[in-house]
Amino acid sequence: MEAKNINNQENKIEFIPPTLVRDYLNYLKSIRALSPSTIKEYSYDLTVFLEYMLARKFYNENLEEFFKEFDPKTIDTKITPKFLENISIQDFYAYLSYLDNERNDSPTTRARKISALKSFYKYLYQEIEVIKTNVPNKLSNPKISQRHPVYLTKFEAEKLLHTVKEEKNDFLRARDLTIIFTFLTTGMRLSELVSINVNDISSDHFKIIGKGNKERTIYLTDACIKLINDYIGVRKEYLKEQEVDALFISTHKKRMANRSVQATIDKYLEKAGFDTSTYSTHKLRHTAATLMYKYGHVDIRALKDILGHANVSTTQIYTHLDEEDLKEAVNKNPLSNLDI
Repeated sequence: MEAKNINNQENKIEFIPPTLVRDYLNYLKSIRALSPSTIKEYSYDLTVFLEYMLARKFYNENLEEFFKEFDPKTIDTKITPKFLENISIQDFYAYLSYLDNERNDSPTTRARKISALKSFYKYLYQEIEVIKTNVPNKLSNPKISQRHPVYLTKFEAEKLLHTVKEEKNDFLRARDLTIIFTFLTTGMRLSELVSINVNDISSDHFKIIGKGNKERTIYLTDACIKLINDYIGVRKEYLKEQEVDALFISTHKKRMANRSVQATIDKYLEKAGFDTSTYSTHKLRHTAATLMYKYGHVDIRALKDILGHANVSTTQIYTHLDEEDLKEAVNKNPLSNLDI
């Protein structure tokens, strides 16, 4: 029977995560030290999976009927170790087919949901030992086409910076130029930038707690240090006697929120003539990484550490070559200019 899309809000029930899932999410937070956003994604992915499996096992795969009749209070009597262990590889692939055909999930999204399942089952099998087989470990990831990251060229990055310099408000000009230049020269994440405090800065670097609760050192260029110092002077005058720990503050004299930084950068991207549906705050991180690799000839493993990636495979997306690079590589062949 055809599965109904669980995104149908008319059918939605209040799905209370079973004890096994709640304990697992607490494990991710307390033991694995994963970020709240990652834990939220895993919680959502497991909810979608369990809703589908309950409908498949007890309601002949009819999600509409499941949403109408299922009593959320019975969740712990349904989602037991035995229930999870008895989900076959065929059931898992039926679920992935449902994600593809009914929810129109992209290969990347399906791969993320497979990762959530594998992590959950590994916890059940290896950490708390309540199941004897780890079926999803056999699952294959969907093929994901590798796309080059979107980034600003060196000329476009300079154009963006010149656009910021046209800001007439002294405080905003100093702050926003420092923010964008820091992004473009360090490749740090948005969450990392907003978390910086004034006291974190030490001569040519500062330390941050990045993704996965890991500490890493962010090194600053001379130009970036000058911009930060100039901004701190303007910031001090703007705050007057008020003390705020955050380096980057809003016009309300509080730490800037992620969305505030994103809105600020979108404003300058638009002014510089860039399409904000294509270019964004995160694309400045892509720009920094690409320019470091392309012009700075940074070793891929060094770039991995600069960006705070867990695996070098993540960093390899920045090793792409554009058409000019390929043309230059061909012309550097010692036989290219041979007179024959």
